[in-house]
Amino acid sequence: MTASIEKPLNLTSASDTSNLRLKDILKTLPREVFVKNPRKAWTKVIVNVLLVAVGYVGIAVSPWYLLPLMWIFTGTGLTGFFVIGHDCGHRSFANRRWVNDLVGHLAFLPLIFPFHAWRHGHNYHHKHTNKIGEDNAWQPMTAADYAAAPKALQIAYSLIFGPMWWVGSIAHWAKVHFMWWRFKGQQKQEQVRFSVLVVVIAAAIGFPLLIATTGIWGFVKFWFIPWMVYHFWMSTFTIVHHTAPDISFKPAAEWNEAQAQLSGTVHCDYPRWVEFLCHDINVHVPHHLSTAIPWYNLRLAHSSLKENWQPHLYETKFSWSLMKRIADNCHLYNPAGGYLTLEEFNARTNTNFKK
Repeated sequence: MTASIEKPLNLTSASDTSNLRLKDILKTLPREVFVKNPRKAWTKVIVNVLLVAVGYVGIAVSPWYLLPLMWIFTGTGLTGFFVIGHDCGHRSFANRRWVNDLVGHLAFLPLIFPFHAWRHGHNYHHKHTNKIGEDNAWQPMTAADYAAAPKALQIAYSLIFGPMWWVGSIAHWAKVHFMWWRFKGQQKQEQVRFSVLVVVIAAAIGFPLLIATTGIWGFVKFWFIPWMVYHFWMSTFTIVHHTAPDISFKPAAEWNEAQAQLSGTVHCDYPRWVEFLCHDINVHVPHHLSTAIPWYNLRLAHSSLKENWQPHLYETKFSWSLMKRIADNCHLYNPAGGYLTLEEFNARTNTNFKK
């Protein structure tokens, strides 16, 4: 059953994968999807740098009425930087670890994103995808947790898991990526602290220089607005990757790795210019089956999955109606009954209160 915005996933059929093992799926993929190609990897880095440079030149010389187009183009190109760093974090960019770490830090630098902090947290998401109480990427609250939360947190949650989903990644970035002491293990703490220091020093030098040479408006025009466009895509991509009214989250006792990665991960088609600038990051199902697959092999891997596992794939297309569907329906989660909207929660709470 291929799902879409009009045709939701049938969870009863998806349960057929309950005894499936991840290695059973990986065995069906062509071996070449796991092979790194340095020429493709470095060519994309060069192309990405040139396109972002063109974007910044465009911002510098464009009249005011063309600035929104240049902001969108440049911010989307910066999202491509993140995807390059994303492959570095999974060690699928280069064979040498130091190369992955160097390129990853440089790619994340314009975004003020600590590379190792993101890398460790994101790898945890891959190990616990759609597992209640463990997944750290857009995991919805349960009704009980929401009811017990402070009012301020409830308001923030209702906005981020609602009409302001597009700032969700900013909250996540600020909340978990700079506190290196919260990471477990001395090595992780040292790595994360290094990455935090890199971006803090870069910001401490770069931001004053940008303001001194271009003014406050230059800071907003050249960095802040493109950065916000990047976060729009970051928030949108990541919430769509595993969120739909009919995609399930499971407690640890019921969670199946293969089922979560195959049927709980969304393939979403975006406009071709977005997919080009963002390096096919939304061909996401094969990436969750194996993070060793480089971005340029994701489409070949997905084609193989469509041949062998089509009934278990969730596929859709990006649209504002898709985002409205998610923002209107995917609020609180009950493992026994699926998603519960905040409106439904409030109605039940008011009814119980009156009784």
